[in-house]
Amino acid sequence: MGDTTRVTATVRNETTWRDAIHELAAFERPSASDGAARLRELGCEATVERERAHGTYWWPIGLANALALLGARVARRALGAALAATATAALWDDLGHGSRWFRRALLPQRDTWNVVAETGDPAADRTVVVVAHHDAAHSGLVFHPELGRLPPRLAPELHERSNKWIPILCAVFLGPAAIALGKLLGLKRLVQLGEAFALGTMAAMADIGIRPVVPGANDNLAAVGVLLALADGFSQRRVEGVRVMLVSTGSEESFSEGMQRFGERHFAELDRTQTEVLTLECVGGPKLLVLEGEGMLRMRDYPTGTREALAQAAATAGVAIGRGLRTVAATDGLIALRAGYPTATLASVDFTKLPLNYHWPNDTPDHLHWSTIEDAIAVTEEFVRSAASRRPATPA
Repeated sequence: MGDTTRVTATVRNETTWRDAIHELAAFERPSASDGAARLRELGCEATVERERAHGTYWWPIGLANALALLGARVARRALGAALAATATAALWDDLGHGSRWFRRALLPQRDTWNVVAETGDPAADRTVVVVAHHDAAHSGLVFHPELGRLPPRLAPELHERSNKWIPILCAVFLGPAAIALGKLLGLKRLVQLGEAFALGTMAAMADIGIRPVVPGANDNLAAVGVLLALADGFSQRRVEGVRVMLVSTGSEESFSEGMQRFGERHFAELDRTQTEVLTLECVGGPKLLVLEGEGMLRMRDYPTGTREALAQAAATAGVAIGRGLRTVAATDGLIALRAGYPTATLASVDFTKLPLNYHWPNDTPDHLHWSTIEDAIAVTEEFVRSAASRRPATPA
């Protein structure tokens, strides 16, 4: 698909997806909020799937650190070490998008909604699942934009060479881990260091919990706009040889609970040898890119073949795209990647190498780079349409 087709498709879809971004940004959408089944209006077979999710990440992280603090104060070394080790295991699982046994066992669940639409060729063997999310995040001092601007100001050359940020979320894991090890070995200073990290984590999580939900125009209504544009485009020019699932999850901001529930409902029917997953995340910033990998504690690279297919789709669509960056946050794509599906993520960043206005109140439609969203539409459409002629990559 060349530039002429791309521009035509963008103009055709512009009113639909732009209006949706403005409208959805105008009201609060916390992690367990309702999704809107707008895709039905664009010719898709769409359903709103009601699921159950906890809906936060500050409670699981905060409570795990509180459990570790309790372990630090317990006089009996073995018991204290066991409590802190349990907290450490809970955080490793939760931050790694694992089974979520800690929050499922101890924390309340509430309704969340995933919007799932199907288009393309329903009889095709090949499937492409395109994933966005419609919920928005709470803000917090840890997301203050000035923090992200410090590295390019203080160490511009080092920042330019870097391919990922410091894994900040390791800090919420280090407290319980240090307490567990310190109690086990009888190292008082290590326990005290762990206590300091745990207290700092609890303060940061409390700050996030009391903050309001941000508008979330870049994170992630820009991606929802891409889904709507694709639905419109595919209704007017049929996709041959590929079944397309357009998915908007409702609890991504609570560490991809919505995508996890989608997997529990749908992965059994999706052949890993015939299915690719493309995640759209924060595509409203200045620079569009193919993410190389993601992970909060453990970095997981996407399959090389899927990354290259996404880069090739950009080249075919005439879109300049960045390479080389990995994120120390996590997207819905991590759920699919862990489940064994060839996965890629299309995202965007600004000069800080972070998403534009990430989790901050100024993440509004008037700050979006609309041309980047148009490019994301073109790249995603080409990736989907070209899927019939390629084999899915082997998962990493």
